[in-house]
Amino acid sequence: DLRSKCAERQKGFGFDPSNLFLATELGGEAGEALNIIKKLERERLGGRGSRSSVTELADELGDVVICVENIAYRYGIDLEEAIRNKFNKTSDKIGSGVKL
Repeated sequence: DLRSKCAERQKGFGFDPSNLFLATELGGEAGEALNIIKKLERERLGGRGSRSSVTELADELGDVVICVENIAYRYGIDLEEAIRNKFNKTSDKIGSGVKL
């Protein structure tokens, strides 16, 4: 269970991260993922520059999900329920019958 393991691991950090800390951590991890996507796209387009890999992107996306879970926990949000509700609302909005 991601939530319980995140809470357990956070105890070892030596401090209780604030909501702002968690939010900026999410921003940083999302930025790292975007930078990898930029490098992958540059390579796809034939440009020169540093390279990255889909494996590195997977690691960063994992970090993003962990950060989101930490924020959801802090605010008492059931992330699975929130995702289901948002997915279904968007399906309704665009006239799609695809629901979770």
